[in-house]
Amino acid sequence: MTFRGEARLWIAQRASAAVLAVCVAVHLYSLFVLAVTVHAPIGLRSVLSEWLGWRGRARDFALLLFAAFLGWTGMRAVLGVFA
Repeated sequence: MTFRGEARLWIAQRASAAVLAVCVAVHLYSLFVLAVTVHAPIGLRSVLSEWLGWRGRARDFALLLFAAFLGWTGMRAVLGVFA
């Protein structure tokens, strides 16, 4: 990934962390799920690169699937609370 792409991911993770902090404080369920869907895969991407040396499109695709799973299960939970 390019330096610019890495910088964008860094900014996205920091911004989503700020959103997570606010959401936890005020219990905004669906916004929290969306922020987790952005935040967790970006952090896990760094862990997989540093600890396992896993890089490339396969890692990014696996993390995209993980993000989709987080979003799907999280929104199901939100709908379960409000339905």
